[in-house]
Amino acid sequence: MSSLPSRVKVAVIGAGQAGLSVAYYLRRFELVADEDFVVLDRAPGPGGAWQHRWSSLKLGTAHKVNDLPGMAEMGLSFETADRALPAREIVADYYRRFEEHYELRVHRPIEVRRVSNEGADLRIAYRDLRTPDEPAPAPEEQQVRGFFGRRRKTFAVPAAPKQPGGTLDTQILVNATGTWGSPFVPYYPGMTDFRGRHLHTSDFTDAESLRDQHVVVVGGGTSAIGFMLELEDVAASLTWVSRRPIDWLDRQELDLEGASAAVAAQDEAARSGRALPSIVSGTGVPKSRRIAAGIERGLLVAKPMFDRIEEDRVVWDDGTEARADVIIWATGFRPELRHLAPLKLREKTGGVTVGQGASWGDPRVFLAGYGPQASTIGANRAGRMIARQIMAML
Repeated sequence: MSSLPSRVKVAVIGAGQAGLSVAYYLRRFELVADEDFVVLDRAPGPGGAWQHRWSSLKLGTAHKVNDLPGMAEMGLSFETADRALPAREIVADYYRRFEEHYELRVHRPIEVRRVSNEGADLRIAYRDLRTPDEPAPAPEEQQVRGFFGRRRKTFAVPAAPKQPGGTLDTQILVNATGTWGSPFVPYYPGMTDFRGRHLHTSDFTDAESLRDQHVVVVGGGTSAIGFMLELEDVAASLTWVSRRPIDWLDRQELDLEGASAAVAAQDEAARSGRALPSIVSGTGVPKSRRIAAGIERGLLVAKPMFDRIEEDRVVWDDGTEARADVIIWATGFRPELRHLAPLKLREKTGGVTVGQGASWGDPRVFLAGYGPQASTIGANRAGRMIARQIMAML
């Protein structure tokens, strides 16, 4: 892996669907990776968030994964991929070949810590996870006054290891960090009293690890439904709860682009700087044959949300209880934007004001895959739109 340059025209943070789409169109405009632009990715390998998903998740059971722009030229398509293989393996392989074919030279694993102003440029402070931390210096002796009395004591205080990293200056920033690194878990009374395990979607590895346990699944989207189906013959008991009634759709696949009301709601929230609404609440859940069968046999029937959590159970106000060794929170994610905090882009209303992929608070910053661009086809369109705006600025 080549070293990072000290300054570029464009820096792309994130190599998932949105980041790769922007990088592809920058190459189409004849910009050169590592000379004109760089792509930084925190993950250990290609595949975006998909590489972290559980092995039993297949392309046929997940939201539709649309092809990246330029994949057809390579003779690749997710439509013809082997659906018997784990989705994470297919996506990682296709993304790796895509990066190599278009010479995107993604730098990974690089963790962006913060982005701040540096005159006309933006300065990216990062940690290079490819290089091990330097050994900690020898402990330093410090005199510390005791809590009671004036007597001083000498302690050997170990120094923290130095973390390898550096800074990179850029004229324009494309943030494409997605949401996987920012899981959302709502608070309910008694959460800290629970003796079992809290798992978020991002923590789930496989159903077998939950064998013979009492499991409560929280959420009204496809992830929650997938967990229920996988755990049906594995868990000792299964309870499904949702904060809102499930809006079942009589069709096989969910088409986010066709759900115009949901996309419009995302766009309106992004343009007004409000927190983004849930996609599932606006699109509903399609009833595949597998899901329809689960509904018919009584598995996929969600209870209303419980009111509190106790040491080994969840409890409703009417006294109804359900045992719980594990609570799976399939409650979604929020945009991962903590590293942009020094730029003060977040509004008091909870979101970032974004229109046509561009931040209205700082014209040097673009947010790819944010709001209505979150679907794979939306990210592709945003990649072309953002790249054109960048070229006009350069």
